[in-house]
Amino acid sequence: MVDQSDIIKAAHDCGFEDIGFTTAEPFESHKQQLLEMKEEYEWAETVGLSLLRGTDPKTIMPEAKTIIVLMEVYFRQSFPRFMEGHFGRCYLDDDRVTKDGLYQRIKAFRSYLGEHGINSKVPFNLPHRVAAARAGMGTFGKNCLFYSNKTARGGSWTLPIAVVIDKALEPGDPTLEIGCPDWCRNACIAACPTRALKGNGRIDPRRCISYLTYFGEGLTPLELREPMGMFVYGCDRCQNVCPRNQPWLAKELPVNEKVAEKQENFLLPRLLHMDREYFEANVWPHMFYMSSKDIWRWQMNVARVMGNSRDPHYITELARAYEENPDERVRAMAVWAVNQIGGSGAVGCLKGTADERSQLVKAELQKAKESGSR
Repeated sequence: MVDQSDIIKAAHDCGFEDIGFTTAEPFESHKQQLLEMKEEYEWAETVGLSLLRGTDPKTIMPEAKTIIVLMEVYFRQSFPRFMEGHFGRCYLDDDRVTKDGLYQRIKAFRSYLGEHGINSKVPFNLPHRVAAARAGMGTFGKNCLFYSNKTARGGSWTLPIAVVIDKALEPGDPTLEIGCPDWCRNACIAACPTRALKGNGRIDPRRCISYLTYFGEGLTPLELREPMGMFVYGCDRCQNVCPRNQPWLAKELPVNEKVAEKQENFLLPRLLHMDREYFEANVWPHMFYMSSKDIWRWQMNVARVMGNSRDPHYITELARAYEENPDERVRAMAVWAVNQIGGSGAVGCLKGTADERSQLVKAELQKAKESGSR
C-alpha cells in the first residue's frame, strides 16, 4: 500500500521541487473574500472560471479527502530579454495547449496515483495559492502572489498545482499569512502604475495590467495607456521590484532554448500585422487567453507598446496598421501611438484621415491635434 513518503518521492521523481498536503475542507475564508469582492470578480464567471464553486473541493470530487500541492518553478531558465520585456514570464513556457512539458509531468504523477488505487483530479478553479499556503508551503506577498519556502530561493516565480485525491493524508501546518519583511516599504504597491494593488493582500484584478492586456474591453482608456507600459500580454512589474524575488533574479540561469527559438514569431511588427492563420499557428498555442476573434486586442496592445517605446522606427508600421487594419480599435490606438512617438505633426503621415468615418478614430485624431496646440 502506497504511503505519504512514497507519494512525496513520486512527485520529486516527476520533477516537482516541493510537495505539500492539505485537507479537502472548503476554503471558507477565500469564499468570503470573493463574496465581499463580488464586483471585482464578476468577470471571472463570464469567462467560465467559476471561482466560487472552486472553493469547495467536494464539488470537484465528492469523495475528496486531500489536496496535494505540487510546486512548479516556471522561471527555471532565463528568457530572451525582448520576451521578458513584453510578456509575463509565466506565459513564456506555458504548455497547457502544446502539452509538451509540465502537462506530461502532471500526467505521470497522476498515473502513479492511479496505479496505486488513488483517484485524482486537477481542477482549474480551485484556489491553488491558498491551497499551497494551507499546506504550509510558503506565504503570500503584498502583491497577492505566493512565495515558496523551498523553491526559487523563496521567490514568487512558482505555479502551485492542486491535485484533489480520494485518500486521506497528513496535512501540513497552514501558513496563511503575508510574509513580506518589515523593512520593505510596499515596493510592489508603489510600483503598480494602474493602482491595482490595494494593500493588505487585496487586488482589483480589473485594473491589473495582465487582466487589461487579455480581458480588457474595447479601446484601452487613455489614462491607462502609458501606465501599462511595454507589456503586450501579462505583467511582471510587481514581481520584478519585490525584495523577496531579488535572490532568484540575481541567479545565473541557463537559457530556455525553447522560448529563444520562438521569439522571432513575437516580434512586434509581426504581431501588429498578423492574420488569423499566423496567430493560430504561432501565437495562440503559447498564449491562449485570447482566441482568433480577439486578434484586434493583441494588435491594439502592440500599437500601444510601440507608442510607449517612443521609437520612431515604428511610425511606418503604425501608419500601415492605420491604413490597412479593419478594426477601429487598432486604428485608433495606432493614431495615439504615432502621436506619442512623433507628436501631433507625425499624424500627418497617416493617409486618408480627411475621409475617416469611424467616430472612435476621429476622436483620437482630434485628441492628437489638440495635444499639438497645447
